[in-house]
Amino acid sequence: MVGFRLFDGEPERSPQVFQIRGNIRQPVFTCKFSFRNSGGDRNQLSRSSQLESSSSRSWLSSLASERERSGRERKGWSITVHDLSGSPVAVASMVTPFVASPGSDRVSRSNPGAWLILRPGDGTWKPWGRLEAWRERGGSDGLGYRFELMPDTNGSMSAAGIVLAESTLGTSKGGKFVIDTSGFGRSTPANSSSPACSPRCSGDFGYGLWPYCMYRGFVMSSTVVGEGKCSKPVVEVSVQHVNCTEDAAAFVALAAAVDLSMDACRLFSQKVRRELCQRRQDLLG
Repeated sequence: MVGFRLFDGEPERSPQVFQIRGNIRQPVFTCKFSFRNSGGDRNQLSRSSQLESSSSRSWLSSLASERERSGRERKGWSITVHDLSGSPVAVASMVTPFVASPGSDRVSRSNPGAWLILRPGDGTWKPWGRLEAWRERGGSDGLGYRFELMPDTNGSMSAAGIVLAESTLGTSKGGKFVIDTSGFGRSTPANSSSPACSPRCSGDFGYGLWPYCMYRGFVMSSTVVGEGKCSKPVVEVSVQHVNCTEDAAAFVALAAAVDLSMDACRLFSQKVRRELCQRRQDLLG
């Protein structure tokens, strides 16, 4: 069986998430999009503003430099998934900025941006998965991605992860982000640079861990629309992989991170949506 969950708006607009059962829509989560450390940035802006009266030219020059720097990177995005009681149950946090490669206006495969998907546990947040994304070059001009499951190693970040999905989504038409391990050992799908169905790792650790991993068969999928289109992801999750609210929330957070990566990997010669511009948020705050 598969459970369906629908975002009622774009992830960056802090939407609700509904569970779909036939013709019944039942709210299950709320999402809150925010910028990390925005308070510190706002304080920095205030200090800069105080200098305007004494040195307007210097301040304007500094602001122009800041705008140029911020125009070459997208960072600090975060989306927190809350249950209906308001308790946070999953987080997708941008841990590596999406930065234009030198001499280019795109995020390269050799230097991808990254998200960490976190779940609550033992009174703290624990890493569950890591999503990397970049902009493919050449005729495909797609969103490349790689998702790896992070073993529970008591908070250690040194252990190798298990790659559960690695492929490309079209930037114009979008597609589906899929985790499906049912084809492990079979032929590689034609549209995958590395099969999403073939768990792998850079070291023996991953192969040794895989037989004990709970994620087998179809795990989840999420719709992703093309650039510039209104995105309301539809998430399908195999019910055998959902044993608690936090399980479902982690997949919802991952779906949001994939969707937001389409904007994060937008060419830097193009603007992102106003909700994703931290400087605008700080000025309005």
